[in-house]
Amino acid sequence: MFYTYLRNFVAILLWMLNGNVHYHNKDKIPALDENYILVAPHRTWWDPVYLAFATAPKQFIFMAKKELFKNVFFGWWIEMCGAFPIDRDHPGPSTIKHPVKVLKNSNKSLIMFPSGSRHSSDVKGGVAVIAKMAKVRIMPAVYEGPRGFSGLARREQIDMNFGNPIDISDIKKMDDAGIAEVARRIEQEFDRLDAESEKIRGVKKASPLGYIPRIILLIPVLLLTLFTVLFTLIAAPLARLFKKTKTK
Repeated sequence: MFYTYLRNFVAILLWMLNGNVHYHNKDKIPALDENYILVAPHRTWWDPVYLAFATAPKQFIFMAKKELFKNVFFGWWIEMCGAFPIDRDHPGPSTIKHPVKVLKNSNKSLIMFPSGSRHSSDVKGGVAVIAKMAKVRIMPAVYEGPRGFSGLARREQIDMNFGNPIDISDIKKMDDAGIAEVARRIEQEFDRLDAESEKIRGVKKASPLGYIPRIILLIPVLLLTLFTVLFTLIAAPLARLFKKTKTK
């Protein structure tokens, strides 16, 4: 329940800032009862929110480097949003086992950015291995829009384009050749989606009238933000204290 609240809360904040988002080919997203791995090039800090919001009410988990969990408040926030920590320098078996278990035994799917960083185009093998072990399809998507906060605040157009689900059941082994083939299919779909997005994008200027509902809703959103901050200040330390007590 709190996952849904946080997803919608952050989406409201992004709407207040921008509100010029367009979703394409959402009909290609798998049915709600099917788990899958949603993959995209990681191009901004906020594209995960748009991915999660576009595929709602589906819920997701996602990997986050363990350093992000050191801050008691931010760490609690992303944990409530479905994040689980990984050690990028020394990844253990849980890096694969945990998402596979969730994909197999729950109604939650997995968001992954196979490039590994916001500026890399190399597809990592983790997506292929997890998808094979969990026996799920890979759902590609791309974000096109402002890469910086100033462009987001200027309400530059945002486009989220969803591709064709990738079935890898025909790949028998996830050896180097198998992983390379999965990477090729993902990169091929990313390239196709980027080219398609350029054609359908058109860059529509945001209407000045769009600021009217934002001005009207400014006070309620500020109150909602204050409530969320206060709740976080109380709940995050209590959750960490409870976790420490439980592990003793």
